Order: sequence, then structure tokens, then C-alpha cells
Amino acid sequence: MKKEIVIKGMSCPHCQASVERALNEIEGVSAKADFKKGIAVAKIEGEVDDSVIKNAIKEAGFEVVEIHVKKGIFG
Repeated sequence: MKKEIVIKGMSCPHCQASVERALNEIEGVSAKADFKKGIAVAKIEGEVDDSVIKNAIKEAGFEVVEIHVKKGIFG
């Protein structure tokens, strides 16, 4: 499953790297962030609750605006 995470506060490549590092430390999550778009896309294997994702991003110093499942051919 892939989830798109809208994140408030990413403004530079360093911010992007911090978000990616925080998400990729969660077991079963592989993520790429884009500070220009203000999003991260996480590929999730198994069960990872949205609250775990939100907490990891909050601890990195950013705010989750919303999380939604990516659907379609590429989702």
C-alpha cells in the first residue's frame, strides 16, 4: 500500500531528508519526500497505523496535514 502524506513545514532539502529519515526508521516503511510539493509518499508493508507516521514526523519537527491512500495504476 502507498500513502501520500501532506506535510507542513518542509522548506529545504535538509527538511526533506529529515522527513525521509524519520519515516524510513519505521519498520515496514519506505518513503520519499518532496519539500517543493510538501508531500511524502510512503510504501508500507504490513500494518502501520497513521498515528505512528504522524508521531515520527512530529518528532522530526514537522506537522502532518493529512494522510491518504494513493490509488490507481501507480498507487
